[in-house]
Amino acid sequence: MIPSGFDYHAPRSVADAIKLLAGLGPDAKLLAGGHSLLPMMKLRFAQPGHLIDLARIPDLRGIAQVGGEIHIGAMTTEHELLHSQLLADKVPLLVEGAGWIADPQVRYKGTIGGDISHGDPGNDHPALMLALDAAFVLKGPGGERVVKADGFFLGLYSTLLQDGEIMTQIRIPIPDSGTGWSYSKLKRKTGDFATAATAVLLQMTGANVAKAAIALTNVGPTALKARAAEDYLAGKPIDEASLDEAARLAMSVCDPTPDQRGDAAYKVAMCGEMTRRALQTAHARAVKA
Repeated sequence: MIPSGFDYHAPRSVADAIKLLAGLGPDAKLLAGGHSLLPMMKLRFAQPGHLIDLARIPDLRGIAQVGGEIHIGAMTTEHELLHSQLLADKVPLLVEGAGWIADPQVRYKGTIGGDISHGDPGNDHPALMLALDAAFVLKGPGGERVVKADGFFLGLYSTLLQDGEIMTQIRIPIPDSGTGWSYSKLKRKTGDFATAATAVLLQMTGANVAKAAIALTNVGPTALKARAAEDYLAGKPIDEASLDEAARLAMSVCDPTPDQRGDAAYKVAMCGEMTRRALQTAHARAVKA
């Protein structure tokens, strides 16, 4: 189908974009990569009267190290994440996750900020952000605020992003040297959303886990933190018994929606398997480091 009519706006600064949002009101939508909004418009599930394209705002792009953090502009594309040497050196989990997103055509246009702001539990970045303990910079008419990823995702397509606000930057603490990582994802074919996926960061002290971060994709109304599994692993070795229990605890927080990728029981079981695989890979990388 063809979208209904709309006016197109291409601001050159964040301030101009915020002014447009405030002036045009709820009939305006922000356009980032467009992979979620434009299909909805073609189906006429969304019919905004105004599109505000953020692609021409240079301050919304780029990847830089600032002290002990990596700062990423919200309009930075998946392709740029995937080919960033700085991220490969400092936050390899994010690079691995970007490689699992859709296909090359989508990654050339899709943006990290658009993915996160959409609040889709099937998207990959929410769980990656939870595992990485990221924070988001949000700007609006009332100024700027920084919110943690943990707590940002409220429900299906629902986040702490308020009307009139724009996500401008993602801030990620650089993991300690020697941290293992993995994003293990099951999907039916290239370009598909996950049936289930698990993001893991793992720090070891000798043979035992010092700290684990575990986050789950597409097995609930939002990306989920597997807190009980994280707490359980602290001080324990990675072996068959601990892997089984961590997988069980991760599965216990799942509440997936049945769809063409599988029924609820299958998705929960695959979450357990992805958690086991991600922990094994992260452990191998931590030991090797």
